[in-house]
Amino acid sequence: MERRISEADWKVFREVRVSALDRFCEHVLSEAGRLVAETGQSSHQRYLAVFKLIERMDKKLGDTFDDPRRSTALLQLMLMRSQDLLTEEEFARFSSETRATVQGVLESFFA
Repeated sequence: MERRISEADWKVFREVRVSALDRFCEHVLSEAGRLVAETGQSSHQRYLAVFKLIERMDKKLGDTFDDPRRSTALLQLMLMRSQDLLTEEEFARFSSETRATVQGVLESFFA
């Protein structure tokens, strides 16, 4: 997706990206803690489960948050929205055009 977002939306994106990244990491750490606490598995099994989780989530983190640019912000915003990493208040800060584009693509993709 090569469409650039407006300068105003770019400023909002840079701000909400920080909170979304924190939520993403909190989710991963919570899931890792749950895997570590599983008592029915050996230490090695739990280690492997955590390793696989981190490996899988690192790819998702990279796609969603790495190298933010205006040319990729819309795609990254869609990824954040599809993973429920933005609050409604944060999403509402974007222009109606950007919100409509994100919602339209996500609705057609997940329909």
